[in-house]
Amino acid sequence: MIKINAKQTTLQIGEHKGEDRFVLQAQTFSTLDEGKVIEEAALRSNISTAVIKAAWDAASSVLKAWATEGHSCPLPGLGHMRFGIRATTVEKVEDVKSNLITSRRIIFTPSVSIKEALAKTSISITCYDKDGNKIKTVTSADADDIEEDNGSTDADGENTNNGTSSNSNNTNSGSDDSSNTPPPEGGGFGG
Repeated sequence: MIKINAKQTTLQIGEHKGEDRFVLQAQTFSTLDEGKVIEEAALRSNISTAVIKAAWDAASSVLKAWATEGHSCPLPGLGHMRFGIRATTVEKVEDVKSNLITSRRIIFTPSVSIKEALAKTSISITCYDKDGNKIKTVTSADADDIEEDNGSTDADGENTNNGTSSNSNNTNSGSDDSSNTPPPEGGGFGG
């Protein structure tokens, strides 16, 4: 289940600037430690942590080397990862220089199976007012939403206002810079 927070926020920009609107953002948890992932893989495979760690390090080294050479590298069960850039354009060929590059990025293209799994995963949205009070929970059941109005004032959920921008009724609250770049042909979410 994908857990979403809907936090009532005063918008700072866009068509609805100054209005209080509910902004949806996926709940994020702490970043998992590499050792924790290796331990879990060892438990699931009955292979020692030392062997998993050696394979992990070798695979990481190969992926880093090949990706920096320009290859799109597979991430098992997930999709492909490649490096990319953002750059300023120029009119004249004599102005083309490496300082036109404004950022170097990692671009992830999910596999079809991951996109399908994500599309089928149920959603739970917890709504919070401006004071962080939990006011409603909505869960998905196929195409219908089931509302659970529990009147709770539990504010244990993440209350974030990360400078979310709004354009009309849509918001972009993600922090992954690559979400604004079109994926390679045939790749990307929802494609």
